[in-house]
Amino acid sequence: MAARWKVRGPRDAVRLGGLPFAAAALTGTVALYIALVAFGNITDFGTNQEFVRHVLAMDTTFRDDDLMWRAVTDRTLQDIAYLAIIVWETLAAVVLVAATVLWARGLTSRGTGFRRARRLSTLGLVMVLLLFGAGFIAIGGEWFAMWQSQKWNGLQAAVRNFLLAGFVLVLIHLPSPQWHSPEG
Repeated sequence: MAARWKVRGPRDAVRLGGLPFAAAALTGTVALYIALVAFGNITDFGTNQEFVRHVLAMDTTFRDDDLMWRAVTDRTLQDIAYLAIIVWETLAAVVLVAATVLWARGLTSRGTGFRRARRLSTLGLVMVLLLFGAGFIAIGGEWFAMWQSQKWNGLQAAVRNFLLAGFVLVLIHLPSPQWHSPEG
C-alpha cells in the first residue's frame, strides 16, 4: 500500500486528478471569483457603494443607542472604505491569478516544483480570508451590526466566501508526497 503512494518522478506528482491538480483548479476558481467581484465593483461601482454606505451608517439596524456611536455617516469615509475594499479585492485577484499560472507551469513542466505556487496561493487566500472574515464578518457583521439589517446583510455571502478560501488553503497545505518534485 505504501508503494502505491510513492512518487517515482516529477510526472507522478502532476497527474490529472492528483492533489496538485486540485490545488491548481481550486486556486484558479477562487482567483476567477475574486477577480469577477473586483471587476463588478469597479464597473458597477454604485451598487456595492450603497451597500457599504448602509452598513457603515448602520441605518437599517435596530438603531440601539448603545451601538449607534459606532456608525460612520461621513460619505467620504464610507467611500474611502469602499475603495480600500476594491483595491484589496483587486490585489488578491492578481496574487491568485499569478499563483494559478505557477500551478499551471508546475503541472505542465518537468522538474518544476509547487513551492512558489503554494506560497503565492497562501498569500492570496489569506487576503481573501481577511477580507471576508475580518472585514465583512467581524467588522461589518459585528462592529457595524450588519446582522441586524434585513436588507443590507452580507454575512451569508461572506461566510460562503470565507469557507471556500479556507477550504482551498487547507487543501494546498495537506501533507502529501505529490508536492515534491526535483525543485519541490
